Amino acid sequence: MPDPVLRLAVAGAAHPHVSYVLDELPLRTDVELVGISDPDPSLAQSWGVPAYYDHRSLLTATRPDVVVVAGIYSDRGTVVVDSLRSGAHVLADKPLCTSLSAWDAISRAADETGRFVSLLLEKRGYPVTLAARSVLDSGALGAVTLAAASAPHKLNRDARPSWFLDPETYGGVIGDLAVHDIDLVLWLSGAREGTVSAIGSRWCGAVLLRAGDVAATLEVSWLTPASAPWHGDYRMRLTGTSGTADLLWAQEELLVETHDRPLWSMPLPDVERPAVAALDAFVAGVEPPVTTAASLLATRIALLAQGSADNGSVVHRWAA
Repeated sequence: MPDPVLRLAVAGAAHPHVSYVLDELPLRTDVELVGISDPDPSLAQSWGVPAYYDHRSLLTATRPDVVVVAGIYSDRGTVVVDSLRSGAHVLADKPLCTSLSAWDAISRAADETGRFVSLLLEKRGYPVTLAARSVLDSGALGAVTLAAASAPHKLNRDARPSWFLDPETYGGVIGDLAVHDIDLVLWLSGAREGTVSAIGSRWCGAVLLRAGDVAATLEVSWLTPASAPWHGDYRMRLTGTSGTADLLWAQEELLVETHDRPLWSMPLPDVERPAVAALDAFVAGVEPPVTTAASLLATRIALLAQGSADNGSVVHRWAA
């Protein structure tokens, strides 16, 4: 008897990050794409699967085991909730949603249905990040006390769809971009409580995050010059009681120095493709490494930070 096949549907394909999942499908025999909902049917046609205009029709017709959510940002909260309540797990592009009310609805639906919600937080799987995790786990840096991250991006305005340029459908730059580095600070530190505040404008923002004993400053923007050699010069410095580590993602380098060893460049492992571990977990019937709790917590803190920037930099407390 053949092994069971995971039934996967795509609900919304407005953002190209949907390719993180679709690129895996030709490499697997244990996942079947059963349909795609999107106002533009061309993606479904290219994959030879049924096209649906709205996600509810997709859910009713295909009864998927997992729903990939990568549509217009402001629509995602409703899509995630409906997918969970249909009995499916969710594998979502970030941001998971654009409002705290949507977050509350997702949290309730996940709790009541027992379905998993996993964000595609691809920075976790970058070789530089994996090497930094190994350095921290070795104790070489001592106790981490500071994290300073910068995540500028190119806007490429002429290539952006209208929804991306509309604050009502986009949400905000902090809710969109800072969630990656918020998640990394939580993942690397293991923090369970703290505070967050932010300042910013439409295309840039700066977050001050206390995560347990770690103080983190996280800068995000859509202001990378068009002539720059990369989409964004992403970097993070971790400062510990015994040393520092500079994560230079664009340059694919991790530089470490400690009290007893001068600066060196860490060898890097292979990249972990963003959707592999999640799909493996769903096929096995277990929760993905980016858990529901981690996905919800990073999203909530990012939304609190966005709200802080929008409302006079008020300080919010958070807890896992």
